[in-house]
Amino acid sequence: MKQDSLQLSGGRAAVKIQIRGVYKVFGRREAEALRLLHEGADKSEVQQATGTNVGLAGVDADIPTGVITCIMGLSGSGKSTLVRHLNRLIDPSAGRILFDGEDILQLSMAQLRQLRRHRVSMVFQSFGLLPHINVVENVAFGLRVRGEPRARASETARLWLERVGLTEYEHNYPDELSGGMRQRVGLARALATDADVLLMDEAFSALDPLIRYDMQDQLLELQQRLNKTIVFITHDIEEALRLGQHIIILREGKVEQAGGPEEIRLHPANEYVQRFLVRRV
Repeated sequence: MKQDSLQLSGGRAAVKIQIRGVYKVFGRREAEALRLLHEGADKSEVQQATGTNVGLAGVDADIPTGVITCIMGLSGSGKSTLVRHLNRLIDPSAGRILFDGEDILQLSMAQLRQLRRHRVSMVFQSFGLLPHINVVENVAFGLRVRGEPRARASETARLWLERVGLTEYEHNYPDELSGGMRQRVGLARALATDADVLLMDEAFSALDPLIRYDMQDQLLELQQRLNKTIVFITHDIEEALRLGQHIIILREGKVEQAGGPEEIRLHPANEYVQRFLVRRV
């Protein structure tokens, strides 16, 4: 299958995920809200008229293969709603989401489980660790869920703990670790499954500034070796410009601008994007 390509600041990259006309409306009058959105009404008008909550108002975007894409925006812009569509924790009200050209909205439940176990992993802001099992068991959890033998899963988990610098803590429990250490455990758990796509929903935003910067360094170092397709959600333009080879800026459930960091810096699409850059200075 021929893949589309996307122009980045460092060259062209194949497109891993295509998001086409994705809308998400929460509430009973979903069909009416969709009709109004398609007729050109904005988010606030639709919400006031229908009593619904518009999460996404027609998103078209491409996620390139093997790079970090940062999706950013203010609270309520739709960034966390969008990332949860990429592993179908949320299904859209309308639209298509394609992985390597395959529409994941057409997957059966069995196929969806395979997607989540083998092709997509996720790191949450709240770490998402299981408090009743130790660190190495947390890292091995995804491998065990998909049926790998305990010994092999534990061996893989220890390898990833070594890569994130936590070998000596494998027998500790999550509540015995600092916030930064727990986030490293979450990152190791997500990477241990060797999924094609890693989703990170504001994964570093709960950390202290210095720890957050260290985690950014660690992610960049790992990415140099792994070349994963990473979708990183953030509300921080500084973080997006530091991590992202590709940046998508959302506002009110729509894409305001997408491109490489240099393009965003030098050629902001409008005043809204420009305000983000001014706040950075």
